[in-house]
Amino acid sequence: MTQKKSVQKHTDRAGGIDLYLKRIFALMFGAVGITAVAAYLTIWGGGLAYLFNPHTGGMSALYYILLFGGLGLSIWAQVRVFSMKPATAAMLLVLYAVAIGVTMTPLIFVALAVKPVSILTAFIVAALMFACMAVFGYKTVKDLSFLGIFLMMGMIGLILVGVVSMFWPAMLGGTFGTIVCLIGVLVFALFTAYDMQNLKRAYAVIGDENQKNQLAVLGALHLYISFVAMFQYLLSLMNRE
Repeated sequence: MTQKKSVQKHTDRAGGIDLYLKRIFALMFGAVGITAVAAYLTIWGGGLAYLFNPHTGGMSALYYILLFGGLGLSIWAQVRVFSMKPATAAMLLVLYAVAIGVTMTPLIFVALAVKPVSILTAFIVAALMFACMAVFGYKTVKDLSFLGIFLMMGMIGLILVGVVSMFWPAMLGGTFGTIVCLIGVLVFALFTAYDMQNLKRAYAVIGDENQKNQLAVLGALHLYISFVAMFQYLLSLMNRE
């Protein structure tokens, strides 16, 4: 009888984590789809005109509001996710996905003009890398927690480089720009494995169903950020002169 209960408990847990992961990936790929639609509507709906400043030739104030607003929204959502309803957290994920879709359009527009096939290629490569690293993070028995501090430092460094490049675009030219793209792909590929392991472990210790739903949205946000960042860095890498 005890053995039957143990087997039943293991089966229930396995089925529970399967549903939990399905929920995470459904939210994540739903957000990716929203980003694609937002980018498409922005480009073909004439929204690009509002993202460029015709007087300076650079990006407009609206672009920076969406860019930094989206970043602030993602940080706030991660901090507050366990104090809001899962539906509210999911809505914030949708808003963030729209903001990313709009701010990504200048990069996609350049790719369409230079090498249109690179968009599909970058998406496929990013998807394959994401899948491999997600499976690795879920299956590996090696503790990946040591990567946390290095990945956070890498992400902060990439953000700082991105901010500086807004005022000095030439810094991302040549070899340095290529290195930044490669580092970006590596950092977010490792983040995928790191987050998958953390999500698996978190499920095992959280008993409250509402918190699991909240965690699913947070996990979807983390994985979405990693996937989209890999896609952007790969697309930029493929369209470098």
